[in-house]
Amino acid sequence: MLTRKQHELLMFIHERIKETGVSPSFDEMKDALDLASKSGIHRLITALEERGFLRRLAHRARALEVVKLPQQATSSAPSQGRQTFKPQVIEGERPAALPPVANDVRDLPVLGRIAAGTPIEAIQHERDRLMVPESMLGAGEHYVLEVQGDSMIHAGILDGDYVVIRKSDTAQSGEIVVALVMGEEATLKRLRRKGASIALEAANPAYETRIFGPDQVEVQGKLVGLIRRYH
Repeated sequence: MLTRKQHELLMFIHERIKETGVSPSFDEMKDALDLASKSGIHRLITALEERGFLRRLAHRARALEVVKLPQQATSSAPSQGRQTFKPQVIEGERPAALPPVANDVRDLPVLGRIAAGTPIEAIQHERDRLMVPESMLGAGEHYVLEVQGDSMIHAGILDGDYVVIRKSDTAQSGEIVVALVMGEEATLKRLRRKGASIALEAANPAYETRIFGPDQVEVQGKLVGLIRRYH
């Protein structure tokens, strides 16, 4: 089952190839889907490849091939008086029929960058969207932040990673949280309660633990997952 954005992109690519014989550029796809950046298009194309709807052709620029279309699109599309699209499908031995695949991802907002090091500006407004597996989430409202810095590397969180955060204004001692410091700076750290004080603890010995009063730190969410891209 495709998400709405995946379906829109697949049909846009299909129609463009049918009309011009060439797949659209990433800029054209970004504009057609009204996305803020081309990174969202890369993720949608990767998801469509993994589901067997698209194929990238090696050694050719802008080379995408539509392998198949969703069943509802192919069965209900009206005839346009031209040769119909015939996808090239590699046939193999077919396994026994499987139950329908559930829609197991959620489209979450990417709200900006979060410092894993010296604190930077507080969380920004939405600048992108990211598909996140439902199994990572659970109940509650979630958002995604891009990590900047190396202070949490010993917790397995690297510069450029995407952290999935569940909104919460409370946290247990020892949990990794998004902390708003002095109402101005947002940082990703492990929270420790030390009497009436709050410590924001790095996972890198190059960074010192910072101690604050209870009214100087506001918890904005707790870490529930991490997404890493390999380029």
